[in-house]
Amino acid sequence: MPGKIAASLRQAAHEVRHAAGDGHHLVIGPGHPAIDEWAAAGLTLPDLAAMRRSRVDRITGQLAAHGYDGIILMDPMNIRYATDSTNMQVWVMHNGARYAWVGADGHVILWDYYNCEFLAAHSEVVDEVRPAIGSTYFLAGPRHREQAERWADELLAVIRSRAGRAPRIAIDQCHHTGYSLLEAAGVELGFGQEVMELARSIKGPDEILAMRCAVHACETTIDEMYAAMSPGMTERELWSMLHAGNIRRAGEWIETQIIASGPRTNPWMQEASSRVIENGDIVAYDTDLVGAYGMMVDISRTWICGEGRGPGGEPTAAQRHVHDLACEQLDRNLQLLTPGRSYRELTFDSWHPPTDAYRHYSCLYHGVGQCDEYPEIYFPEIWDEWGYDGVLEEGMVLTVEAFVGSMRGGEGIKLENQVLVTEHGPELLTANSLDLQRG
Repeated sequence: MPGKIAASLRQAAHEVRHAAGDGHHLVIGPGHPAIDEWAAAGLTLPDLAAMRRSRVDRITGQLAAHGYDGIILMDPMNIRYATDSTNMQVWVMHNGARYAWVGADGHVILWDYYNCEFLAAHSEVVDEVRPAIGSTYFLAGPRHREQAERWADELLAVIRSRAGRAPRIAIDQCHHTGYSLLEAAGVELGFGQEVMELARSIKGPDEILAMRCAVHACETTIDEMYAAMSPGMTERELWSMLHAGNIRRAGEWIETQIIASGPRTNPWMQEASSRVIENGDIVAYDTDLVGAYGMMVDISRTWICGEGRGPGGEPTAAQRHVHDLACEQLDRNLQLLTPGRSYRELTFDSWHPPTDAYRHYSCLYHGVGQCDEYPEIYFPEIWDEWGYDGVLEEGMVLTVEAFVGSMRGGEGIKLENQVLVTEHGPELLTANSLDLQRG
């Protein structure tokens, strides 16, 4: 019996080593068809080791700028940024079973879900991996206070050993019971989302390479969607193709379900339904897609399904009119994305159709990286309530938004493009056609 147990343990250890190395999905990489398609398009793959180190350097730079000794990360997007490791990304958004520490000295500790410590073995920026202590009610039940105390005790030991006896620590997301215990122990806590959003706002060269790959994968999938779209499909059937193509090309998930057709396109923000798309309908959608390498591709397109209802199978005059307005808004506002321009200037110098005649989107621009990110640029009429200033810098990536739908009714048009701010001006990253009908 002892020999059988030893053999079983050796086999288990071998399986863990394999899973942590050759078997790891991030080590295996994007694979086919993604890499083949990127190679055919002449794209360069990112240096992931360089990208990881650059990201940690961005975090420690922000910690220094804000006077923090370290940061505790609970948001899975921030954990991915700091460690380039994943584990049940959507699930841990509502279950605090994974968290990390980044010290001002660049030391990174990851606490991972039970028996998942091997999942960060590929990432050279992770210095330690420990088992996580979850204190959400789902994980801990009526023992949540006890588990939060265990969580706080371990974090306090880390903080005191790495940040001294009077530490100032940033935290990115609410963990009320555990954080209150840190405060009671004399730790000064600060707003970690500010640190992380500012760190993430500038993309390094390898992040841009990764984003270009994700964009190509998304736009290739969009081409497949357009080719397959036909009257008689439901909105959900068409939407499922975006999910399938994203996963097939090493993407991760889609954050929303915003696709609408015909009369459901105005007002905007309606989610995918079982409505059958009819010939000549407007079909509009917003990808909100977390793609290859965990990089987001957030673009919107609007199409005519089948033959148009206008003369010769063209779009109707009403469809062309709102589409022309949306294209004009996108084109004019994209030109404003130059280094040194203020967020206030973007707000008040941008163009959009008159708001008394046309419905519009919730914002004019927003940052994008691993997901929707800082900054968000609002419309002029809500500047006093929501607006804030800042300055565009090289390496920022923003999306330019447009929705145009008549207040009198009829179909609406949703368009959005993703743009890199460079020293030479805006570079359009998403060149997929904006046309209602493709040749």
